[in-house]
Amino acid sequence: MRLLIVEDEKRLAVSLAKGLAAEGFAVDVVHDGAEGLHMATEFGYDLVVLDIMLPGMNGYRVCAAVRAAGNDVPILMLTAKDGEYDEAEGLDTGADDYLTKPFSYVVLVARIKALLRRRSTAGASAVIRAGGLTIDTGSRRVFRGEDEIALTAKEFAVLEQLAVRPGEIVSKAHILEHVWDFAFDGDPNIIEVYISSLRRKMGAASIHTVRGAGYRLATS
Repeated sequence: MRLLIVEDEKRLAVSLAKGLAAEGFAVDVVHDGAEGLHMATEFGYDLVVLDIMLPGMNGYRVCAAVRAAGNDVPILMLTAKDGEYDEAEGLDTGADDYLTKPFSYVVLVARIKALLRRRSTAGASAVIRAGGLTIDTGSRRVFRGEDEIALTAKEFAVLEQLAVRPGEIVSKAHILEHVWDFAFDGDPNIIEVYISSLRRKMGAASIHTVRGAGYRLATS
């Protein structure tokens, strides 16, 4: 899943991005409101972490503009302010949750995962069953029968892109776009490495290669 962090405190933004990347998310970072609005409306993010006190265009205005554009991406607002009025104003502009600085990184991750679960269960089920596998996108765990298959955060992120589209062909470009951030300049064939690793752990027949098109998760 791809997250956008809009935060002008660069050290905090970089720290959050590194931590969330270790959780298996693809993370892009910008440091001002106008660029944050552009990124949030032009690209398909799964969640936006949005600071309120931003140069040029504050978080309230960014959030309101995103919602005015018809974009329902979950937005978690961050602010150094504290008080019921500030929280109410943030939520009134369309934010889904609100976290006051300083905050615990563990709490931030828990809030992000809760928002993503809420969005998932509002649409498709958070638990996907395909090809003898049970893939829980909420807890980010995979089972074959009652046996859990241990995956790294990045392996699960790759699998998730296939699991939410069972039976469909998913291109390398799509996986790369949603699992790696825009700063990635490595070999796109890195995806093949992760697909091979998933097959070793889940079974060779669990993921089909569609030559010239991409990959498909086995559904039977």
